[in-house]
Amino acid sequence: MAETLNSPFILVLACPDRKGIVAAVASFLADNNASIVDSSQFNDAGLDRFYMRVAFRAEGGSGLSPEAFITGFEPIATKFAMDWTLYDRRVKPRVMIAVSKFGHCLYDLIHRWRAGLLPVEIPAVVSNHDDMRAFVEWSGIPFCKLEGTKPEQEKAITDLMAMQRIDLLVLARYMQILSPDLCGALEGRCINIHHSFLPSFKGAKPYQQAFARGVKIIGATAHYVTPQLDEGPIIEQDVQRVHHGHTVEDLVAFGRDVECRVLARAVTWHTQRRVIIAGSKTIVFA
Repeated sequence: MAETLNSPFILVLACPDRKGIVAAVASFLADNNASIVDSSQFNDAGLDRFYMRVAFRAEGGSGLSPEAFITGFEPIATKFAMDWTLYDRRVKPRVMIAVSKFGHCLYDLIHRWRAGLLPVEIPAVVSNHDDMRAFVEWSGIPFCKLEGTKPEQEKAITDLMAMQRIDLLVLARYMQILSPDLCGALEGRCINIHHSFLPSFKGAKPYQQAFARGVKIIGATAHYVTPQLDEGPIIEQDVQRVHHGHTVEDLVAFGRDVECRVLARAVTWHTQRRVIIAGSKTIVFA
């Protein structure tokens, strides 16, 4: 998108809905010689909440630095009771990936990163197994094997995130259930991917279960991690139709492809500041 190259700043806000919000934001930017590149807004009538994302650039000589914006915009934010954040896209989000033995989502994310399609920094990959070490290190990314008990492994994750100033943890088929304490500490900063069948098949070998039941649709869901297992705010979902002629191996391949696509979209939209958590759901300006 042109926005990626031309708009170094993104304003994201949420507030009670009332007249004049869009006008106030647009007027402030115009008065400070800033040009809007992309703007999206949504009014949740049921909750009477207003959500907005504005990508903009400061024209030459305007002097609208992040610090100047924050100082100048604060009175408007206070007037409309806004929860708001200004992001500088020249500072790439720092993403850490967690993986176990299945590498398809990890391969896809790193390929997108190496190709410049995912403009983030990846300071580390962590895993409770060594299977992905060679690929990760070949890609020039430090690999950290998680050792010890589950609490010790989770402490290693939080310590590394603090040391590397990680903005987002991505569970790329990391086959461990995070503790409620860690989920709470990572609220809004941890994305998971899992299969989603109709009906749902839990436990071991879900694709074999799906094949045995003759499912017609397989899919995947990317969501934020919460203490409620697999019930966090959903960011993205996708499905693919299958039929009686497909084998278990086909279903596994289709499922992995859908998982890669869905997780990549979720991570991309999150790092582009297109996702706003609104209670148990999300607003996605995709």
